[in-house]
Amino acid sequence: MFNGLDHLAIVVPDTEEALKTWRDKFGFPVLYSEAVNNNSVLLTHLELGNTQLQLVQPLTEESPLWAWLKANGPGLHHFCLKVDNVDEAYVEGPKMGLPPGQPKPHQGTRGKRALFLDGKATDNVGVELTGA
Repeated sequence: MFNGLDHLAIVVPDTEEALKTWRDKFGFPVLYSEAVNNNSVLLTHLELGNTQLQLVQPLTEESPLWAWLKANGPGLHHFCLKVDNVDEAYVEGPKMGLPPGQPKPHQGTRGKRALFLDGKATDNVGVELTGA
């Protein structure tokens, strides 16, 4: 069901400031930026060669990422694995001991669907699944 690493995600308070580190200092090129989930989150993807780095900026205080950012500060939030089908992973994951951590899949970037797993099942490591 799992087809490798899709991206690593860092929550940041300000994408432009974060780009000064990841784009300007490290030299990772920006691939695209996209506001998702009713414009509540800005996702900016940078090319790392073998995967992507996703900068995640909450745009509204209603976003759960805003509370996470206030509690934890900027930093690594999750890693994302590719799957063939998010709906299938939503059904099959619990059979493997990997229940979803949310009631349904959500909108990811570029029209992809995505799903977070319950952190209790992943040793408190944020794991997202994305695919068609």
